[in-house]
Amino acid sequence: MFIIKAAGKEESEGNGTGFFRIMDGKNERIARKNLFKESRGIKGKSVAGYDFNHGVNYKNILESFSTTGYQATNLSKAIEITKKMIADKAFIYLGYTSNMVSSGLRELFRYLVEHKKVNVVVTTAGGIEEDIIKCLGTFIIGDFRASGAELRKKGINRIGNIFVPNSRYIKFEQFFQPILEGLYAEQKKTGKPCSPSDIAWALGKKINNRQSICYWAWKNKLRIFCPAITDGAIGDNIYLFKSGHEDFIVDIAEDAKRMNDTSFGLKKSGVVILGSGVAKHHILNTNMLRNGADYSVYINNAQEFDGSDAGALPEEAVSWGKITPSAMSVKVFGDATILFPLLVAESFAKKTKNKN
Repeated sequence: MFIIKAAGKEESEGNGTGFFRIMDGKNERIARKNLFKESRGIKGKSVAGYDFNHGVNYKNILESFSTTGYQATNLSKAIEITKKMIADKAFIYLGYTSNMVSSGLRELFRYLVEHKKVNVVVTTAGGIEEDIIKCLGTFIIGDFRASGAELRKKGINRIGNIFVPNSRYIKFEQFFQPILEGLYAEQKKTGKPCSPSDIAWALGKKINNRQSICYWAWKNKLRIFCPAITDGAIGDNIYLFKSGHEDFIVDIAEDAKRMNDTSFGLKKSGVVILGSGVAKHHILNTNMLRNGADYSVYINNAQEFDGSDAGALPEEAVSWGKITPSAMSVKVFGDATILFPLLVAESFAKKTKNKN
């Protein structure tokens, strides 16, 4: 098909499905106006990444994230917010899901608790039991694509690309059941049931292993809260124990009070939450009682399209009073096993002095 323009007039030729119009002077002016609209009121840092002509300098590479864009810039913002909450001596809530402890992030959490860098920990059942289980036997790097059927035959459990021999859970049962016996005896003696944080406390005291998060939490008198304590091997063991001790009670209401009481009277409150689900919501719900946290850092990959709290951005938490309207907040999308070590290196780990 040909389009013809003659004597300054628009002409068009059909192609069987419609018409193409030829641009005249008026249309050209309209197009130029829309295409070449002048910019106004834009300020900020220029986008620029790290220049490797200057060699390899990891500190400068991390600093360049602030002007790289996308999640690199969000990570840089997360680091700055974390440094600010530390400088302002905020009361810091650390939350993480159990799969984080399955990975090598366990050592980072232990470091933060050991050096009293955080004030409260909230996790899921696996975040407690796997910390203890790792004291009884190691986990092994495996493969995301390993055959589930073959692993099952061999008694090996898979967490992503991490293998956990089922024998580790047998050792945990042998370690944990006597602790439940002790907690039960205390309940019978005092009439007061234990709470989930009491269970984590007892595990940390008994394990007596400096590689354990629970050990350092017990030693430093820091509470580890777990609102979903029965969802995991701990729950399996409680089930087995309760089968022979029907009056054994775990009081989650006591921990709800303990956790919520931490939020009152704080000058500043900060939250650092890896992953989502119940750990994320429990921390934010506690801060709602004080009308919101002053600093918030999320690292997870959950999306908000389904209305879940897991994927909710900080701005949604502001609407509930879980984060203050004036708070410094950011969500970083990405894998915490990559991002969190960088955040810790540039914030919590600066100028550390071991007082223990």
